[in-house]
Amino acid sequence: MLGSPDSEPLLTQEFPEFLDVDALLADGWKPFAFQQFILKIHSRCDLSCRHCYVYEMADQSWREQPRRMSDAVADRTIERIAEHAGRHNLPEVDIILHGGEPLLAGPELISRLVRGIRGAVDTGTRVNVNIQTNGVRLDESFLRLFDSLEIRVGVSVDGDEESHDRHRRFADGRGSHALVSASLRRLTEGPYHRLFSGLLCTVDVRNDPLRTYEALLEFDPPAIDFLLPHGNWPAPPPFREAGSAATPYADWLIQIFDRWYESPVLQTEIRMFQEILRLLLGSPSRAETVGLSPVRMVVIETDGRIQQSDILKSAYPGAPQTPLHVLRDPLDRALLHPSIVARQIGELALSPACRSCEIVSTCGGGLYAHRYSQNSGFATPSVYCPDLYRLITYIAARCARDMARLRGAG
Repeated sequence: MLGSPDSEPLLTQEFPEFLDVDALLADGWKPFAFQQFILKIHSRCDLSCRHCYVYEMADQSWREQPRRMSDAVADRTIERIAEHAGRHNLPEVDIILHGGEPLLAGPELISRLVRGIRGAVDTGTRVNVNIQTNGVRLDESFLRLFDSLEIRVGVSVDGDEESHDRHRRFADGRGSHALVSASLRRLTEGPYHRLFSGLLCTVDVRNDPLRTYEALLEFDPPAIDFLLPHGNWPAPPPFREAGSAATPYADWLIQIFDRWYESPVLQTEIRMFQEILRLLLGSPSRAETVGLSPVRMVVIETDGRIQQSDILKSAYPGAPQTPLHVLRDPLDRALLHPSIVARQIGELALSPACRSCEIVSTCGGGLYAHRYSQNSGFATPSVYCPDLYRLITYIAARCARDMARLRGAG
């Protein structure tokens, strides 16, 4: 485990800009085709959330984006996804409609993209579509549309009213919890429940963890995704002092893990915990937050630019950018961009401290964006390193005790 990026020799160039992709290819490495396509269909939002990485952090390129993806960019995006899926014989693709707030794009663009992609891909390719919304505009008309298009819906909510409205507010300071709760009731208590994919909750360690969890469970979510607030070494996340051995986020999450793990019935899936458990049992990860599985995701911005994960906007201006655009470039070209390659080569992209760590195969260095330091780019352990180490080793110890008990009982 590492306390600070300054405790190891500094690289002379920022990683991954100097990554030798040609040498990797010559050694027999091959890129993995993209399977998840995040479409930024609207670049503005109707909330002004304090913890938003798109609008409140280092990269402010949203100001230069058109508000809505044009029909021309949408149509070319459809062609590029179908082209990529066909070239790689993909059995299924995941389309994530995102923003800003994607509902601001309106039903016509959403229908155009979803119907267009499903109509353009080969008959053997299944198209799964999800939309991630803040829930403010999730009314009956959108739910009918999503039902007709088989679009699953994820909603961002941070717990009870006090916890949620701490950050997720309108520009005038009003909280959004009442509106979001009403939207969730429309989604979950009627005929549209089958569309509900789950809740996304950004962790704030000032909020009581069990009260937060219980407030989320009231909506009967099939899954909950707890997200660590985005930060890095030069700009640490709230209450996470860079280099400190304290573990405020692990301590918060462990309380929820114990409640979830000890429940006699599975009340919901919690992605972070389930991915850690999968990795501890020898299965590959299915999420970029932990593990060493190749990341197979690409972003298409509102203006048609092909980009890396937009979470990298939290690192520095321009961090997610590539020189590629859907109007002129196939998606295959992005597979050889050094920054995308770095997220597909597993342990080779990690710092020496991470590679020598006993839990590297489970932790995987943490989320890529959280590794950024001004000295060595993304070849640095996560700013959350102590939290990840504590959380993973705690879960591993609990599982080991239970396995030993079961073996003893047998």
